[in-house]
Amino acid sequence: MSFFVGRNDTNKATARPRQDTESRSFTHELWDWTKSILVALLVVILVHQFGFNLSTVRGNSMLPTLQEGEWLFVNKATTYLKAPKRGEVVILKESKEFALAKHLFLVKRVVAISGDEVQGRAGFLYINGDKVEEPYTDTPIEDGDFGPIHIGQGCVFVMGDNRHAAASADSRRFGAVPASLIQGRAEYVLWPFSMAAKL
Repeated sequence: MSFFVGRNDTNKATARPRQDTESRSFTHELWDWTKSILVALLVVILVHQFGFNLSTVRGNSMLPTLQEGEWLFVNKATTYLKAPKRGEVVILKESKEFALAKHLFLVKRVVAISGDEVQGRAGFLYINGDKVEEPYTDTPIEDGDFGPIHIGQGCVFVMGDNRHAAASADSRRFGAVPASLIQGRAEYVLWPFSMAAKL
């Protein structure tokens, strides 16, 4: 007696070609890498635009506080969170009204804010009639007297720490500037390490 065992096609196992599986796996991995790179790039752009960045000092207008070639850590987020304060070192975007034709950005110190009256008299800075102690300078103001100047709404008066004659082109030359031109607050000197310090 013989028996015939038929095959049930509905239970037949199938195998996908290995090459097709590897191709799909590679495509999936490539897409994962692409997404990761795009997300990382987006984060970098957002941090650079709204968080912080590095800026290099050019020129001597902020001596003795800042030296040529130093790297600054610039906090950009602070410009969206609060108004500038007196004494802060800021990165300022040049405006067409006071462009100095040298750099796109200036680094200066805010010495007066909206509502203040600023004046230079006998080599010293006065805010609202009070003499300002400026331990970050190494000489009295040598460019002569100026003011009194009233600082309008939404504006700041900036000066370089270098008070030697003709050493800094600042608000004494181009007037008070809109606070909206402030790109960030310089908080630390990062490089060279020997000069690293909080501002």
